[in-house]
Amino acid sequence: PAGALAVYLAPGANAIQTADNVKKILEDAAKRFPPDMEYEITLDSTLPIKASMESIVHTLFEAILLVLFVVFIFLQSFRATIIPMLTVPVSLLGVFIVFPLLGFSVNTLTMFGLVLAIGIVVDDAIVVVEAVQHHIEHGLSPKEATRKAMKEVSGPVVAIALILCAVFVPVAFMGGVTGRLYQQFAITIAVSVVFSAINALTLSPALSAMLLRP
Repeated sequence: PAGALAVYLAPGANAIQTADNVKKILEDAAKRFPPDMEYEITLDSTLPIKASMESIVHTLFEAILLVLFVVFIFLQSFRATIIPMLTVPVSLLGVFIVFPLLGFSVNTLTMFGLVLAIGIVVDDAIVVVEAVQHHIEHGLSPKEATRKAMKEVSGPVVAIALILCAVFVPVAFMGGVTGRLYQQFAITIAVSVVFSAINALTLSPALSAMLLRP
């Protein structure tokens, strides 16, 4: 004899966490089963989700390495490369902090958004670093070069962030299934861009003044 039990996901619940909780409950219950009784999970719909998440995480690290390589090629300086690359963890950390406030979770769409955002968030910091390097090459000290560079690029950095947000935020308010599908994707990129701009106006110039040399 055998019995079947189906567990359905409640609206808004996390599929992977729910599956892990169900498996834990089954493991605990199995300790009290009779010797000739056992359980078997015949269908786990979260397995494709986990495989997809692992693939995206792998892609995320590949994107970080590619961005690091490209930035180093163009800046030709290890010190200069460090500054824009620090934008990536800062922006990603900011996104993960905002997620609970927006009711978002780490899922396939948000991870895709993060993969795309990696190539975008370093742009502002690169603009700052290149501007500072330009003035250092013309004889200014790192601090003076940073001060002058920020007067020149602060406006464009803010403008770039506003333009990118104007592109992605409206996608989150589209109606129907498409809007719901791309809401978290678009907001993830927009939030990443905002943190990138904040970083470019604060952390990047501070690091440029400390790390860059004539």
